Order: sequence, then structure tokens, then C-alpha cells
Amino acid sequence: MRFLLVGLLGWLIFLAVSVQADQPISTEQKITEKIQAAVPKLPIVAVKPSPMKGFYEVELANGERVFASEDGTHFVAGDLFQVLDEGLVNLTEQSRDAGRAEKMSSIKDEQLIVFTPKIKKASIAVFTDVDCGYCRKLHQEMDGYLARGIEIKYLAFPRAGIGSNSYKKIVSAWCADDRQEAITRLKNGEEIEAKDCENPVAEHYSLGSEMGVRGTPALVLESGQLVPGFIEPDRLAALLGL
Repeated sequence: MRFLLVGLLGWLIFLAVSVQADQPISTEQKITEKIQAAVPKLPIVAVKPSPMKGFYEVELANGERVFASEDGTHFVAGDLFQVLDEGLVNLTEQSRDAGRAEKMSSIKDEQLIVFTPKIKKASIAVFTDVDCGYCRKLHQEMDGYLARGIEIKYLAFPRAGIGSNSYKKIVSAWCADDRQEAITRLKNGEEIEAKDCENPVAEHYSLGSEMGVRGTPALVLESGQLVPGFIEPDRLAALLGL
């Protein structure tokens, strides 16, 4: 009886594995396997149906999108536009915006350096570097942003890379007892006490790279729209509809 039960159990396991092996793979998996077989180092993050019939949107680790045919034998690099009576809509950029907004929503304020107005009307995230001239110019206008009800949430993006002098400076700001004071002093060209602690700087830098940040300052609106460069308070308020 014992041998019979063991044999039956083995047969059931074999049958379960066989059924699983016979299950057809999804279109998304087929596209991933096909492309990565041809380009093994291509970092595919996600594959999903696109608005264009017969094609799937393939998201890469750097935030870019390409469009692959259902069988994975062809793909197109570039933005997908929808033609409407009132003009063109960049559907790829909308997808990028949605992806950035989703990623930003997962970051807690405790990981950021936040300057909040008395009455908040809008909030933007800013990837910043303490040695960047236009980042310093943006910080000098902080009172103007706050006066217009715009909250500024800083994320670290040391342009010289992880381990650089700029990286060490901004880590010291994140590890300071008063982060706002520390980053203000750095952006004024002053020195602060060098500190090290558990910090999100490397994570911010990686996230910025994934979201398409190529320079600083880089502003990310609540919609996920990425706006590169310095924008003075009145223009930013107008952009935000304030």
C-alpha cells in the first residue's frame, strides 16, 4: 500500500508539472523572451498592451518605451502619437508621466527635504544638486515659491555620481539634524559638518535616472510631467494653474 501511495503521489506531481508546462505563455512573456533573446542586456521592466492595435508597449529601466509587435519579431523605438481633430496627443509621454507619478507617490516625505508653505496649493518634486548653479538659483527663490503656495520637495541627484564630492555634501545635508538649514547653507556655497548615515541619496539618484532626469534642477509635477531646468516663481505658478 505504501509503495502504491508513493507511486500515485509521484504520478500526480508529474501530471501537475506537465499541465503547467503545456500552458501557453502570455503575449507579454513571449515579447519579453523574444526581445531579450536578441538583445540580452536590454533591461525590460514591463510589457503591456498599447493603444495601437497589434502592438505592445515595452517599458525599459531608463523610463523609455518601445513598441513591439504581438509576436515579438518587430519593435519600433519612438513616441506614439494619437491623431485627433484638435491636434496630436503624445501617448508615450502620457505613459511616462503616469509612470513618474506612480513612482513619486511611493516616496515618503521623511525621505525628502521639504519646504512647505503656510497654505499649500500645489506640490512639486525637485531633483537637485548642491553644486549646480541653477539649483542654487532655484533655492534662492524659495520664498517666492512658498508665497505662491508651492511646496518644494527635494530629492538628491548629485550629477557627478555616487561617491563624488557633491554626493558626500548632499549626504551630509540628509544626515544633518536640520536638513533645511544644511541644504540652504550648501546652496549658499558654505561648508557644513561632514556626516554619514543611512540615507536615500543613492536611491534618489537611481530613481531620477529611471525617470529620465539628465540634469538639474529637474522638476516633477504632481501629474508626473518632467520639467527640466530653473523656472522662476511666477512662471511656475502659471504652469501649475495657480
